[in-house]
Amino acid sequence: MTGRLLAISDLHIGYPENRAYAESLAPADPGDWLIVAGDVGEMFADVEFVLAALAGRFATVIWTPGNHELWTMPSDQVQVRGVARYEALVKVCRRFGVLTPEDEYPVWDGPDGPVTIAPVFTLYDYSFAPGGTAAGPDRRQAALAAARRAGVVPLDEGRLHADPHPSVARWCVERVGATAPRLAAVRGPLVLVSHWPLLREPASALRRQEFAPWCGTTLTADWHTRHDVAAAVYGHLHLPRTGNYDGVRFEEVSVGYPREWRRRGGAPPPPRVILGG
Repeated sequence: MTGRLLAISDLHIGYPENRAYAESLAPADPGDWLIVAGDVGEMFADVEFVLAALAGRFATVIWTPGNHELWTMPSDQVQVRGVARYEALVKVCRRFGVLTPEDEYPVWDGPDGPVTIAPVFTLYDYSFAPGGTAAGPDRRQAALAAARRAGVVPLDEGRLHADPHPSVARWCVERVGATAPRLAAVRGPLVLVSHWPLLREPASALRRQEFAPWCGTTLTADWHTRHDVAAAVYGHLHLPRTGNYDGVRFEEVSVGYPREWRRRGGAPPPPRVILGG
């Protein structure tokens, strides 16, 4: 196979500068694959437009949702919520040939042999709270109280709905439980793709630790050591960087908001090369 396995996330195309950037993304080689690790945008039609356009350019596009795709905004023409919204987005992806966490994991046949690309959708359960929080359903209330004291406004609350689950945390448990046996069945190396980081350590770099409870779940903290993981790809934190945890390469591939990428270097970061090239 020629080409590379590339990854990007947090395009946030509601910003005109980011939309123009998303529209400019194109492969350098006809064989390039592109991972889109969530947060394309908030509006259903915007997500559909970008994924369809990327699918027309790259050999394979793999998407997993972020929290922003799952928001149901009052101005959105598509008002489905929770699981129904996710399923509607999966249906859009299948129309354009974009692979999702609900599809069979694709195999990237690279120069060092085949690697399974596993997009996973896990959400969060407030267990990333700094210093720990009360167990079970009290976690959310403790996280919200800490955020209020710090003047932090977690926008997921009131925008990301879990229907028909009683809470996002319960939806998270269901997603982790459904994903774990699928990963266990994979033989050979994996690239794990998630919007939220799979372990707490990357979130320790957040300037406002009060946001951490909305950044993942400790239920996935051993996935990178339990499996033969060549790389773990994630976004969400808007802190693009390469890390190493327990000998495994972690790549945050966020673009972020214009004020963030301008501060870092004046231009949106290009897709990160995960394998190949």
